Amino acid sequence: MLSDKSRPVIEATLPLVGSRIGAITTNFYDRLFTAHPELLDGLFSRSNQRSGTQQQALAGSIAAFATHLVDNPGTLPEAVLARIAHRHASLGISEPQYQVVYQHLFAAIAEDLAAVITPNITAAWTEVYWLMADALIKLEKGLYASQANSRMWMPWTVTAKTPAGSGALTFTLEPADDTPVTAALPGQYISVKVALPDGIRQVRQYSLSGDAGTGRSFTAKLDDSGEVSPVLHRDVQVGDILEISNPYGGITLKDGTGPVILASAGIGCTPTASILRSLAAAGSERQVLVLHAESTMDSWALRSQMTHDVARLDGAELQLWLEEPAAGSNQGFMSLREVDLPAGAALYLCGPLPFMRSIRSEAIDAGIPATSIHYEVFGPDIWQAG
Repeated sequence: MLSDKSRPVIEATLPLVGSRIGAITTNFYDRLFTAHPELLDGLFSRSNQRSGTQQQALAGSIAAFATHLVDNPGTLPEAVLARIAHRHASLGISEPQYQVVYQHLFAAIAEDLAAVITPNITAAWTEVYWLMADALIKLEKGLYASQANSRMWMPWTVTAKTPAGSGALTFTLEPADDTPVTAALPGQYISVKVALPDGIRQVRQYSLSGDAGTGRSFTAKLDDSGEVSPVLHRDVQVGDILEISNPYGGITLKDGTGPVILASAGIGCTPTASILRSLAAAGSERQVLVLHAESTMDSWALRSQMTHDVARLDGAELQLWLEEPAAGSNQGFMSLREVDLPAGAALYLCGPLPFMRSIRSEAIDAGIPATSIHYEVFGPDIWQAG
């Protein structure tokens, strides 16, 4: 809870800090990597730093957290914090690193706001930072403790590398040592660490696209301009070892008997395919509506798996949107306006941010409560900053 002393200071300075937070976070990362260049090896994404999305995500999360504290005294934005905590845990973020971030972030704040900053302003924003940091540290400790092992990275052998539509590959893995394996939940993801040609290691998160449990398979779409997916597609072969994390991600299938809507676009079908697979494997009697948008039928990465699992469920229906039309599909971009949405449904959503914003908005307009809409963001979470 934000203190009575700090709340009016944050309320008064939030517009100024909010207007400058983008520049502040850019300065912060410059300071951080100058002091700790090793953080770009196996932790922070160089691609996201170059594009500015990481800076935008940090700025958005700080501003959103402070705004919540002002507008909702006595509460924390639990959903946002949980999503960040899962992402941090998948990267192995540790408690001492929050002090490092604090040091360089507040040096950047002091420099940017040198003309107006006072001890009271510094103290109030320090309180905001540590409220957020302490909440994340607590959540992350719980996530680490829930794993079957205490390791961050484990070696897994690639046992299959299978084409998945045009431009995507599914990697199937098995443990390369005797480290206890955490059972994954449908919809969770792992981090994959890859050594690049220049020797720097980079990490990306990939949804577990097949069966949940102790198996591991993920589907990666080739991004020709990216750093990691070209290495996975071109260089990683069957028999090679990949370093992967334990499974994380809070957007998993919730228990219940009510209807389920799985809405995805492009490679965003990977977590929804995992949830669909779990429903089919359990012989679920829930009503399941699968909605997927794709450019072409051939580019649908998990087409065979998803259509097979829909067919296994008596209560499942599939609707497809294609930019290039095909028999049985809708033409163009997905819209819920003409879809008969089941009452009381939980909606699971994954895909590009513009797609998710649009579908979430249409779902709320159609009467689905925001609390029943669950979404996954890959890469820096700029949802709050958009």
